[in-house]
Amino acid sequence: MSLFNEITIWITFRISAIFVVGLPIVLLIWATKEKNKVIQKLLSNYWKISILFFISLILFVGKVNFSLLVLNISMILTTICIWFWSDINTELNEYKISHYLTFTTKIWRWALTFIALAFIAQGINNLSCITSINSGECIPWIEPSKNLYSIINKSFRFLFGGNFSEPVAKFLGLFSLLIYSLGLLQWIIIKLPRTGRNSDFSNYGDN
Repeated sequence: MSLFNEITIWITFRISAIFVVGLPIVLLIWATKEKNKVIQKLLSNYWKISILFFISLILFVGKVNFSLLVLNISMILTTICIWFWSDINTELNEYKISHYLTFTTKIWRWALTFIALAFIAQGINNLSCITSINSGECIPWIEPSKNLYSIINKSFRFLFGGNFSEPVAKFLGLFSLLIYSLGLLQWIIIKLPRTGRNSDFSNYGDN
């Protein structure tokens, strides 16, 4: 693997930490404070889908072969999620550029889209990592998951008095992936035909 490829993966992960985790948290707090239902609903849907991104990192810790594939799928689904809802898109377009919350949200959506494209392009450039986690191309992909492993391991040790080992990570990652897949499948089969692209954000928080 070239040094340039390693650096671009490292940079993409660092940037994703801002736009996948940091900024969405800030936007959610901001939207909650301003009681902006459209952005609250957008971010609520975003967090439900983006869980797959964190599941992929756990799969990397567990050294599961298709971890990179799951990571790329998570970015595709996340990008679809933030652009999918027609009522949210219409509402956001009605705000002027001087409305800082919605303007920041629009920037975030585009930035996240470009990050997803970067992940997908890098994944295609490292195809052997998709089939074999022990491939040399997987090394820079596994590295970011070590930070997550450190946090989970300390929490696991505190709660259960043991280490968050590779087999535990593999089991937890695969089990979480199964539950996530079943939930997504249920939504596609049952809820999507009924609601379509309408998020019903106006009723968010009323129940």
